[in-house]
Amino acid sequence: MYFYAARQPILDRDKKLIGYELLFRDGVDNVFPDIDGDEATTRLIEGSQFNFGLEDLTDNKPAYINFTLETLLKGYPTLLGKDTIVVEILETVQPGKRLLAIVKDLKDKGYTIALDDYIHQPVWRHFYPFIDIIKIDFLASDIDTIKTVLKDLKPHSHIKLLAEKVETYEIYQQALELGFDYFQGFFFSKPEMVQSKALPPSEMALAELLYETSSVDMDLKKITNVFERDVNLSYKLLRYSNSAAFARRAEISTIKQALIVLGANEIKKLLSLLFAAQVSADKPVELIRLSLTRARFGELLAISHGQFKDTGMAFLTGMMSLMDAILDESMESVMKKLPLSNDIKAALLNDEGLLAKYLSLVKYYEQANWSAANEITKELNLGEKVPDAYHEALAWVNEQMQLIVNEK
Repeated sequence: MYFYAARQPILDRDKKLIGYELLFRDGVDNVFPDIDGDEATTRLIEGSQFNFGLEDLTDNKPAYINFTLETLLKGYPTLLGKDTIVVEILETVQPGKRLLAIVKDLKDKGYTIALDDYIHQPVWRHFYPFIDIIKIDFLASDIDTIKTVLKDLKPHSHIKLLAEKVETYEIYQQALELGFDYFQGFFFSKPEMVQSKALPPSEMALAELLYETSSVDMDLKKITNVFERDVNLSYKLLRYSNSAAFARRAEISTIKQALIVLGANEIKKLLSLLFAAQVSADKPVELIRLSLTRARFGELLAISHGQFKDTGMAFLTGMMSLMDAILDESMESVMKKLPLSNDIKAALLNDEGLLAKYLSLVKYYEQANWSAANEITKELNLGEKVPDAYHEALAWVNEQMQLIVNEK
């Protein structure tokens, strides 16, 4: 029995991560609308508690979880700690006395409560004193309706507004101007504007190193020379290779020695981490987390699949897949600055090749689109290890984020 769950980040006005909405599916063959909502919530809670720790799914951030009336009546929210979840009341739940009593009780117990996909009705006013967050779907709501909701909520300043389905930078700006507090959607994974961003010397060195390490047979002499030209990069390399993660009998004393100790795969990972962290100093950490998840998930798929001599190519493809958002420009422009291998370029620019298949599978997992994910899984004959690879990638990313935070 596999536990299938994906997550969608929720950001504040500064684009800082405040939590994840957890998305459940009952296996890769099923799509959520065909699954009973009560069962979905039950299985999500069961899975997050016993199969894959909630803290691993959310990196110790609050988990936004949908609850039906039936699961609320059964007291399922109280199976999880009040500081670990946000209780989302589904839009299908009709407001009434039973629901109001449940909401009051949960509020008394210290739980955070949100109304999901909010549809404005006068009866909800009785709930406002006990509600913490109201989520509004920007794709399903017109601007006049949204403004009416905002007007009616003015006396209830404690309620935070969360904009859902924020798919573009324009929608994000609109929600921001309207005073929304939180944002959920894929706006952060798209370029905010088209512009040219010059790479400073250290970033250019990293770009050169990424190119040198993208081939199967790395030229150690060339790579050593690039490191030796940049004091900052050399320091980071030596510090990383001297960490407790790498068992050794003697301290590292030269750049070449550090590179040999690390080995090709670790060098590629380190360079990808450093590059993403350095060029995204003014970007949300969640963007780096998503890049890392794609990178590690893709690498694990490549290892399992056995079709690449160098599985680091899949790692680098996943890492570079959000570089357009990090640099605020088109992927075509980014690829001109990063002379990566033709296979990686084909995947990122033209959605071609096996690397592109891995990347598509990663994206479907992010969206909890299990039907599409299952098609690719069957097409590539990846077997039943894919869900485990996704969960392993999330766990690995949680460990790596400390390095990223320190570098930013």
